Amino acid sequence: MTRTHLLAALAASTLLTPLPLLAQDAYDLGEIVLSGGLSEIAADRYGRASTVLTRAEIEERGIATVQDALRAVPGLSVTSSGSSFTAVRIRGAEAAHTLILIDGIEAAAGDGNYALSGLETANIERIEVLRGPQSVFYGSDASAGVINIITRKGSEGRTLRSTLEIGVGQGWSASAFAANRSARGGVSLSLAYAEDEGFDTSGDGGEKDGINRGTAILSGDHMIGDALKLGFTLRRSREDYEYDSNNRPATGPDDYVVDDKKPYSNRWETTAGLFGEYATPGSALAQRLSLETTRNAQSHVGDNLANTRTDAAKYRLSFALDGRDVAQTDHLLNTLLEWERDDSSSNPEYERETASLALEYRGRLFEGFDLQAGLRHDDNTRFDDITTWTLGLSWQLENGMRLHASGGKGVVNPSYFDLYADNWGYVGNPDLTPEINTGWDLGVELPVLSGRGTVDLTYFREDLADEITEVSLPGGGISFFNQSGESSRKGVELSGQVQATDALGLRLGYTWLNAENPDGSVEVRSPEHELTLGATLAAFDGRGTFTADLRHVAGNYGETSWGDQGVEELPAFTTVDVAARYALNDRLTLTGRVTNLFDKDAVEVWGYANRGRAVYVGLSSEF
Repeated sequence: MTRTHLLAALAASTLLTPLPLLAQDAYDLGEIVLSGGLSEIAADRYGRASTVLTRAEIEERGIATVQDALRAVPGLSVTSSGSSFTAVRIRGAEAAHTLILIDGIEAAAGDGNYALSGLETANIERIEVLRGPQSVFYGSDASAGVINIITRKGSEGRTLRSTLEIGVGQGWSASAFAANRSARGGVSLSLAYAEDEGFDTSGDGGEKDGINRGTAILSGDHMIGDALKLGFTLRRSREDYEYDSNNRPATGPDDYVVDDKKPYSNRWETTAGLFGEYATPGSALAQRLSLETTRNAQSHVGDNLANTRTDAAKYRLSFALDGRDVAQTDHLLNTLLEWERDDSSSNPEYERETASLALEYRGRLFEGFDLQAGLRHDDNTRFDDITTWTLGLSWQLENGMRLHASGGKGVVNPSYFDLYADNWGYVGNPDLTPEINTGWDLGVELPVLSGRGTVDLTYFREDLADEITEVSLPGGGISFFNQSGESSRKGVELSGQVQATDALGLRLGYTWLNAENPDGSVEVRSPEHELTLGATLAAFDGRGTFTADLRHVAGNYGETSWGDQGVEELPAFTTVDVAARYALNDRLTLTGRVTNLFDKDAVEVWGYANRGRAVYVGLSSEF
């Protein structure tokens, strides 16, 4: 047995040994509602594998960016080439197969995927991670899963909050949040700014490659009468970051990335949405209409801006088949009409539109047994029409055990660059077809320690057909083609949380993944083993907490962009982060954290260095 297998087995046995399946003394984790369908659904009635990171957990663990928050989620591979570009892969799929939303609106505009870098966790209420094909509910790009980042809106009454954190040689960050809400609605404003001095991406001991990012979010909603609710959200971000250059004639990872003071990039992000909801109290019918837009712009070294844009209009009709209140029904039918258009200034002659019809049925067939099924048909102006499907089952047993299973089909359309590239040595292929992902999973959720926690074990299998990959052209240059055969991905996800004592909470996450290309070669940036262990200890009569998080990664492969340009295994690594909080009084809290406590090398992409040990102290206030 390898060291990784041994660590995972010991961690699992620690949580699973005391396993009385008695739910009557269950530790109350609160009701969790997910954006896992055409409308919200309770987590215990949702058949797909999912994870929710709450604001309280993020703050306790001292996590400053979304990319770091996602590193502990089972089934996710988060890899960074320096501090300015981070990709998220779900179950071995490509980064473009994961759809990232902010308040339900697509974070990426146009045809590209969203690159995480300095996206802050300040003023985030929760992060939902939905694994498996989600195209029925969210369309193209959600073939492997969805990450929905939900920002804070405030609770009833008036809320004022501010934070300030200073890093020892690492920069500083600050945030503010204000909200005023009543029983009929409210408005909120959140501001966040961070100057991260970064680190030398090349690892040569040169200048630091930093990131500066500022974000403002304004949102509000209000009930008009007893049936109509109107709302809006507007987010604006600017990010400036530095990066190093690549040395094409490199002979190894040590000289592939070279220290360079010149390269930098500026990025602007805008998302906005308007919505109206109409539902008469006690009615079996509810309606929702929303208009959404995402507009991003980016430049490199001061060159011309590349503008991307996505506009969408969505109409949802929800009907209770049993005639009860639509919010209380056991048999719900959702219908969605959606129109979406995207374009990019880098390919001004091309844009595409998609008109979609989606149907979803949810039913409680008998006590504790829930079914979720859906179909979606997309009529795309650029590609052939396609129909996707989903099916999920959740069975809550009387002893507290819950069985869950799901299957589905997802789709990802080729990007404009894949289709029409004509620069940097790339030549597009306009004959590309969408990638199709078909997957299923089967899991069991168990209560442990007389219901003081849960452990979830899920097996999954997904097969990607028509995967788009690069190919060298005979006369020079690079193009793209759809691979024949299927890329297979299978594995196991294990997650657990236990309130071991009144003061001590434990966390566990483990993923075993086998991801292969059609020819049997390994998929890059899809580690075979990822293990996370965490603990939170309450102290000082509940006024303080101490947290520690360990992450171990092994079996990760990456491209070598030198010599024969092959694929080689990266060194395994283990990192530890710690954080502490202490309430000075009812309003002020002192915070501190140390990332990469033991200053370990944790390289996730060949040639790119990682940040070493970093220390931060801060202060937060809430009124």
